[in-house]
Amino acid sequence: MTGSDIPSSFRLAYVPGVTPTKWVRVWHERLPGTPLELIQVPPAEAGRLLADGVAEAGLVRLPVDRDVLSAIPLYTETTVVVIPKDHAVTAAEEVTLPDLADEIVLHPLDDLLDWETLPGRPAIERPATTADAIELVAAGVGVLLVPQSLARLHHRKDLTYRPVLEAPESRVALSWPQEEPTPDLVEEFIGIVRGRTVNSTRGRAATPPQPSAKEKAKAKRAGTATGSARKQAATGRHAGTPKGGKPTGKRGKPRGR
Repeated sequence: MTGSDIPSSFRLAYVPGVTPTKWVRVWHERLPGTPLELIQVPPAEAGRLLADGVAEAGLVRLPVDRDVLSAIPLYTETTVVVIPKDHAVTAAEEVTLPDLADEIVLHPLDDLLDWETLPGRPAIERPATTADAIELVAAGVGVLLVPQSLARLHHRKDLTYRPVLEAPESRVALSWPQEEPTPDLVEEFIGIVRGRTVNSTRGRAATPPQPSAKEKAKAKRAGTATGSARKQAATGRHAGTPKGGKPTGKRGKPRGR
């Protein structure tokens, strides 16, 4: 990518709980002349905003509309239950869904987990957001199941969390609008997320691989031999030819006395 082919910046959308820091750092190292702009978007609106061109790519939660967006799954998050620090469940390292049967399990309207049947007992009404549900947990109203990154995002000193076995899980993916061909900067970010090296042949802006020290030495020896042969050809001489004369036809055989 050179000249006018390089956009002025790359816009990367991301949903709460996802941390793009390590990939952004690699981006700045590889493409220091192309700023990367981070845009936080609500999980429920991430797909639509990407389709509308708000960002070139996004770190989102699956599923997405595969008729409109391409996606590469990156990782699956552990589901945890957020509880007060003095809750009886804290005695265990892991929790099962039956352990929550007697609990009021809050189900916010922006819930990210695909439940067939919500465990525990339902609350009188659903909180509007995960942040609202966290406040209710702190007030002792109920417990909340969320991806672990959201439990960390909404950390409070009076709350803790435990992994929940056999609960639905949230998958995070890199997604971008379907285009043919995929834009160069999107390809660059795909390469970074997938861990390709800067010299990878799949990177659009990758630099040519450099020869090793052994290869350089071999090339130098070959160059020296080639130069010597050319010099001999230019002077009309070769082994066994006296200076200014014709070949003797004798190579190193001593004459008899």
